[in-house]
Amino acid sequence: MRPTGGGLSDTEAIAASLEEGTAFEVVFERHYGRIYGYLAKRVGPSAAEDLASDVFAVAFQQRATFHPDATSAGPWLYGIAANLAKRHYRSLSRHRRAIGRAGGGSAVWLDPDLEGRIDAQRRATELNKVLSRLRSQDREVLLLFALADLSYDEIGLALSIPVGTVRSRLSRTRSRLRNLLPPEGQQGSSTVDKPEGGA
Repeated sequence: MRPTGGGLSDTEAIAASLEEGTAFEVVFERHYGRIYGYLAKRVGPSAAEDLASDVFAVAFQQRATFHPDATSAGPWLYGIAANLAKRHYRSLSRHRRAIGRAGGGSAVWLDPDLEGRIDAQRRATELNKVLSRLRSQDREVLLLFALADLSYDEIGLALSIPVGTVRSRLSRTRSRLRNLLPPEGQQGSSTVDKPEGGA
């Protein structure tokens, strides 16, 4: 990816960073916003900030493995982000189980818009239950498609799978969601059902 204005492409910046680490800042500045946005949709804004920083720390450590023929670091970074989000949820799940075994409760916060938040939380809980019933690899394809707006090719690069596998997993997942989501939950499924252009 060569930006306008004659700056370094992602590939050039990563190659240069092998000699001079500060060259990696180009990749950080170019992609941080999108990576943070994707993670914020997956894990919430507060956790996303730390995880997004972790994505670039991991990418910097692994920059020698970046494929020199890649045109953009985006899919590579999304692959790292997806792995860190999965690890975050596993850790969070273990933590919640430990609190439950210890008999810990959660604090109650009185929200002025409590009714609206309860309704939104109920819908989010229903969606999370449905997503948790999907196979992990299908869920990752869906989330990269719906939340990060990646093309089939980019998802394939992010997850190191063929484009045909991306297509079949997404098709299977869409069908499964139609069967699992309650009718009112399917109103917002246009993101999931959006047609793929140019892949």
